[in-house]
Amino acid sequence: MSKIRPFAALRPSFSNAPDVACLPYDVMDRQEAAEMAEENPKSFLRIVRSEIELPGVDAYDERVYEKAKENLEAFEENGYLIRDKKPHLYVYAQTMEGRTQRGIVACANIDEYLEGKIKRHELTRVEKELDRFRHFDVTNANTEPVFFAYRSHPGVKAVLDEICQQDPAVHFTSEDGITHTCYVVDDPLQEEKLLRFFEEMDALYIADGHHRTASAAKVGRKRRGEHPNYSGDEAFHYFLAVLF
Repeated sequence: MSKIRPFAALRPSFSNAPDVACLPYDVMDRQEAAEMAEENPKSFLRIVRSEIELPGVDAYDERVYEKAKENLEAFEENGYLIRDKKPHLYVYAQTMEGRTQRGIVACANIDEYLEGKIKRHELTRVEKELDRFRHFDVTNANTEPVFFAYRSHPGVKAVLDEICQQDPAVHFTSEDGITHTCYVVDDPLQEEKLLRFFEEMDALYIADGHHRTASAAKVGRKRRGEHPNYSGDEAFHYFLAVLF
């Protein structure tokens, strides 16, 4: 059984998405990140790599994480990011050279990771894990998803085919030639089917994001210690994932 659930996303509008979108936080150095975000106040690098706004400050200084929190709040206040009013599942598609891969964007449960139901295949580095732990903890947000793989399921494919016929919430082509498209799953029946199909699966597999997963789980356990009377339904029991 794989437990995923909908969530109310904080996401860019259709028009802002091309400017907000950025490469993953760990594929460039500090100088490259600064150059990518230069003259673009909407770049999400200002959140996931907030040290670019603090010249001379160590990348792991507490001020960096506070700046990420400040920038995330400013992005919402300025309308670069808009919070959905109710929880949804989402579908994210990438198309390159005529080939498309589609993923379900949802929240995964930290207990399934801690209990080994979410399968890992890499060891993590302490310093990198601590960095993302501090980032998630201070911002109180999962700012980048983990990528999961799951065993092919004809029912999931059929529902995705239906969803991808509707108008997208986001659609643009980035400088590297990849077209990014996002759909909101508004139909309760489609959502129910996807949740049920994943409940039938024995496991999910981390394809990318071992450090983010470990860090999110640590933040969740920290929140449980801070809120000992938790019900189990709180957001801190979950983390952001895309299931491909």
